[in-house]
Amino acid sequence: MQGGPDRPRTAMPAYPYRSKTREEFLLDVRRATQTLDFADVQRFYMRTFDSYVELCALFKENPNQDGARLVDPDLKMDFLYAVHDALKEVPTNVHKSVLKSMINAICQENIMYALGLRRKDQVRALFMLVQNPLFCDQSSCVIYAQLLRRVVHLPASDHQMLVHWLKILEVPRLRALVRNVMLFLSVRQFPTADPNHTLPEPNKMRWWIPTAARMLAFINAANNSCRPPLLHFSELYNEALDHIDLANDYFKWQDPSPTSNHFSYCQYPFILSINAKRLILTKDSEQQQMINARRSLETKTSRQHMSQVDIFFLNMTVRRSHLVEDSLKEIQRASERKELKKKLRLTFAGEPGLDMGGLTKEWFQLLVREIFDPDKGMFVYHPHSRCYWFRIPSTARTWSVTDSASRSTTAPPSPVDGEADVDAAVDRVAVAEEEESLQQYNLIGVLMGLAVYNSNILDLRFPSVCYQKLLSPPVVPHGDMHLGVVRNPSLDDLAQIMPEVARGLRELLAYQGDVEQDMCLTFQASIEEFGAVKTFPLKQGGEEIPVTNTNRKEYVRLYLDWMLNTAVYNEFRSFYLGFHSVCASNALIMLRPEEVEMLVCGCPQFVLEELRKVTEYDGYLPNSPVIINMWSVLEEFSEDMRKRFLLFTTGSDRIPVGGAVMMTFKVSRALVPPQMLPQAHTCFNQLMLPEYPTKDALRAKLSIAVQYAEGFGLE
Repeated sequence: MQGGPDRPRTAMPAYPYRSKTREEFLLDVRRATQTLDFADVQRFYMRTFDSYVELCALFKENPNQDGARLVDPDLKMDFLYAVHDALKEVPTNVHKSVLKSMINAICQENIMYALGLRRKDQVRALFMLVQNPLFCDQSSCVIYAQLLRRVVHLPASDHQMLVHWLKILEVPRLRALVRNVMLFLSVRQFPTADPNHTLPEPNKMRWWIPTAARMLAFINAANNSCRPPLLHFSELYNEALDHIDLANDYFKWQDPSPTSNHFSYCQYPFILSINAKRLILTKDSEQQQMINARRSLETKTSRQHMSQVDIFFLNMTVRRSHLVEDSLKEIQRASERKELKKKLRLTFAGEPGLDMGGLTKEWFQLLVREIFDPDKGMFVYHPHSRCYWFRIPSTARTWSVTDSASRSTTAPPSPVDGEADVDAAVDRVAVAEEEESLQQYNLIGVLMGLAVYNSNILDLRFPSVCYQKLLSPPVVPHGDMHLGVVRNPSLDDLAQIMPEVARGLRELLAYQGDVEQDMCLTFQASIEEFGAVKTFPLKQGGEEIPVTNTNRKEYVRLYLDWMLNTAVYNEFRSFYLGFHSVCASNALIMLRPEEVEMLVCGCPQFVLEELRKVTEYDGYLPNSPVIINMWSVLEEFSEDMRKRFLLFTTGSDRIPVGGAVMMTFKVSRALVPPQMLPQAHTCFNQLMLPEYPTKDALRAKLSIAVQYAEGFGLE
């Protein structure tokens, strides 16, 4: 480690006095730009970047300060930004001088300590240097490598400080820093044969990629600790890595042997794009499918049974009239035989046809639609957030899942003689109904897992906190642990489902008056579902405990935990186990909740040109007038109307992870009069388009079709 906090040093002399200000510097740059004489500016840059001492002498608010604050580097950030920005306006010979000076600063690091660099000024200097915009060019990679190496070799306490300081950077500058580190990583991963940018031999650069990944980890930690994050998580993706052997990288990461200490990108999953993670999940699934198929083949062979190609598929046969019942039985059978990870192939009983993907997609759509039907009473639609949440049963737990409370916490009165048998029968019916309900929640979880592994997207409208709970924990643990419990739920989490309730709780916390007298609340939660209001105590005796100014924070905390965890614990646990019965994989550890949602429901971004490239035609040609008019109308549609068009034709307003290239889309000629509306076969992503005589006629008919043929989940 270089520059540890307890490193012995001589008495510290005062830093050189540097009085130049930001305004004076900018005046020098303007004067040099006008006269084309950059000599003074060049000398300024050479001196400033020549050592850590010079950097701190110029940019520290108090150059003689010893130590640093965690929350702020105490630097003249506006001045530093101006010096960095001006590098874009000066000649290349100044750039070369700056790079040479930075080499001197890095090489003199140990000497600076011996001469008395003040505490925490090393991490300050590295924080300033790593932002330098000259590292956006491949020619500076060797210098950048040495600089990043020094950053990652800082003590852990300095790393903590660096993470906090990264949070104060302006967003465009943090984004530029990410871009520079990503460029450095890509140059090492995909070296070019450009003679103007020669790099050291590969065996001398093996530490480059792990070093860059560590630097990105610091940035990721800083970003994730901000609310909201400064950058969208996808801005830390390196999509060039989609083209490496990701399966090998993943299996190398999974290798438990003590001799396996090779670097793997899977150690830093935030770098891998959602496409890369989908590919890793697919490869992991294929490996598990092959293992299961091989076992089936070995079993049949040992029993001298004739093997068939069917052993490589999860073959399911269901009746349309008993869709949920048959699906539960088939999934239970497949689970017992450990076949859920096989490729799904579906047959509707009594119907001819080979499943080439369309029947499977139809099964997903029909089953989701039936289970989410309000008459089923399993999920409640919340119109303000346009999403579904689990129905809270009347026997819901009444306080934390970590307590011993079970479904009902109030013991019923002892039955009168003669009524015991009736009560027992009622109890048995209630238990049976609850077991059936939990099986259906489990089925939805299995459906989501099958959709991920069979590259189908589902039109589900769950809040993001649902996917957060699905990854709590990401791998099902051994032993009896609480599953699907989000720790310390927030008002933002509740707002995803019930924004009006979250707003009311915020108002309660901010209320300036007497809460007990003015609001008359007790430690209870009331919820209205399907026209009925149900009330539950949030703690033992909660119906008698008033909410006051003193205990209102406890009330909000208990309310959030009850609504998002306790009240639906058994239902969500079944749902969680269903999903993980299919998706049990260490690859899930790499996923963010938002990425799980994208794998299940698809990507919200819809690029029309991508869809156009994959479209096939039946009865029309790409240059047919009606086809030209159709694409012209779609280009003129608003983003909302385009999504409605996608929903109308495919059953979802999203596209699969990886873009439209991952899907098929067909426009077929409908042999009907032009007065008819277009139709769609969502199971096959097929639009049946009549031959409308004009663009206006096509726009009118298509607009009506997509606006009034709303899909499941949109109300």
